[in-house]
Amino acid sequence: MYIIYHDVGGTHSTVVAAAIHLNKLPLDSVPSKSEILNLPLFDRLEKKDIGRLIFHGKDEYGHSIYTISRQYSPRLVVNALQTVADMINKDKNEILCVDTSKTVNNLMRIGGASSRRLGLVSFGRPIVTYGTIKAYPQIATIVKKTKLKIAH
Repeated sequence: MYIIYHDVGGTHSTVVAAAIHLNKLPLDSVPSKSEILNLPLFDRLEKKDIGRLIFHGKDEYGHSIYTISRQYSPRLVVNALQTVADMINKDKNEILCVDTSKTVNNLMRIGGASSRRLGLVSFGRPIVTYGTIKAYPQIATIVKKTKLKIAH
């Protein structure tokens, strides 16, 4: 199975969700600021990465974990991924798209836009990191529900 965490930017809530899913960050406690900042892709994607599936690893069940920046078109991206599954004769139920955008708070929006869109990394990254720590329990809840859904 392919699990794809998606949101607008694909570099904050999705990267954290993938790390939680892969047991690189804790499921039941909030990590430190440095643990979040040490994630290789946290707040580091660029415009060229929009719409690109990024592989993060395989989980304990052997499922492939991906993230994607889908901007403001979640339905478009989910439909395209399911169509590709049909094209290559894969069961579209083997693709689970998980939207993390509902966990994104205003601090994450302001910090992420400042860092990624405006290039003000030294200003925006601390703000988006703080916002991510605040949103962490909600991101972890999404991952818990996803893991329960796919558990064998």
